[in-house]
Amino acid sequence: MLEALAQVLRETRQTGGLSLEATAQPAKISAPYLLKLERAQVASPSPRVLARLATVLGLPYLRLMELAGYLDEEDLATVAMRTREPHPLAGQRLTPAEWREVGAFIRRMLAQRP
Repeated sequence: MLEALAQVLRETRQTGGLSLEATAQPAKISAPYLLKLERAQVASPSPRVLARLATVLGLPYLRLMELAGYLDEEDLATVAMRTREPHPLAGQRLTPAEWREVGAFIRRMLAQRP
C-alpha cells in the first residue's frame, strides 16, 4: 500500500508542476521527508501530514488514509455514509469534525454509567 501512496503523491506533485520544496513547505514538512514519502520509506505516515498534503496537492484525504493503510473499505463506507446523509437528530449533514464530537460525547456518557 505504501508503494501506491508514494506513487500517487509523486505523480500528483509532478503533474501539478510542483517541486519537492513547493509541496513540502505549505504542508509543513521538509522536502527530504516528502522525498521519503514518495519513495515509500516511511512506514507510518502521520494522518496530520497526510491531511496537509491532501490539501496542498488537491487529493482526497480519505484516499491517502486508505493508501497509508489506516482505513479499509468498511471504514471508507462508514465515512461516506456519514458525510452523505443527514444526521437523524440534526436533520442535516455533519462535518467529520462534528461526527467526532458526537462520538466523544457518546463515549463520555457511556463512561459515566454505573
